[in-house]
Amino acid sequence: MKWLIKIILAALLAGVPSGLRAEDGTFAPAAVTNSVAEIVHHREDVRMICIENRRMICGRILRVLPEGLLVDSGYADLMRPPLNSSWLVPGTVQASRSSSLVEGREPEAVCVGPIFLVDLPKSHGPGPKPKQYDYVILLGYPSGEHTYHSVGNVTKTVRQFSGTLQKAVDRNLMAEVAAKK
Repeated sequence: MKWLIKIILAALLAGVPSGLRAEDGTFAPAAVTNSVAEIVHHREDVRMICIENRRMICGRILRVLPEGLLVDSGYADLMRPPLNSSWLVPGTVQASRSSSLVEGREPEAVCVGPIFLVDLPKSHGPGPKPKQYDYVILLGYPSGEHTYHSVGNVTKTVRQFSGTLQKAVDRNLMAEVAAKK
């Protein structure tokens, strides 16, 4: 229910289209009801796109930034037991990247290349924190792009993935609202 309230508030903040107003300038209830149904339907469409394009993020952490992790994904051999029992694996583990690995288009295909990972799982208690050169193994949902400074004034843009479906949907919807402004 919280997400529905967020969507409605975001729509109201973006401005109410004139088609949703009655002739006297007040809200037209039928139009608002239709608009809410359209918003909910659109949210479900975005959710399905995120699910269809989810990727298995298994790679080495290149940089730990305040807003997330820059990861070189494509270390498919990390998905072997017992390593796959945790989303965070110490950098002391021996892992290699296949030079012939190509990213598939099906859901849960291994993601290949540099990506930015946000919305990491919460560890209960004083669990280990991600460090540079550790490894991550988790399912990621597409949530736009991220631009960062690599060296000096050089900027790079990479795909961004969220560790949670709910937050990926929220990020994609908020990006749509921001693009309309």
